[in-house]
Amino acid sequence: MAVYCTRCGTGLPAGARFCSNCGAVMPAANVAPGGPLIRPHAGRQIAGVCLALARAYGWDVSAVRIITVLAFFFSSGLVGVAYLAAWIGIPEEPPDLSGAYPPGVYPPGI
Repeated sequence: MAVYCTRCGTGLPAGARFCSNCGAVMPAANVAPGGPLIRPHAGRQIAGVCLALARAYGWDVSAVRIITVLAFFFSSGLVGVAYLAAWIGIPEEPPDLSGAYPPGVYPPGI
């Protein structure tokens, strides 16, 4: 079971206290699966739906993405409608304004 860095989205082993890529401290809440169902900013490909599901349930994000694409083609687009509904329905992670950006520079979407 892997966890993901909240800053850069790098996959980390379970129980990691620091990100091996960017050095960010991993809070205890991000170590175990079963967290809130939110679409994170870092590590997402299209809208963060697959990443949100993978993090909330402790699944491998690559497997969730592959299954989603295959299911889209085999369901005649029904999974695409469900994906759009999840995109609208799953809340987005609040932006991190704790000093990651210089004064006067804001993250995308603000």
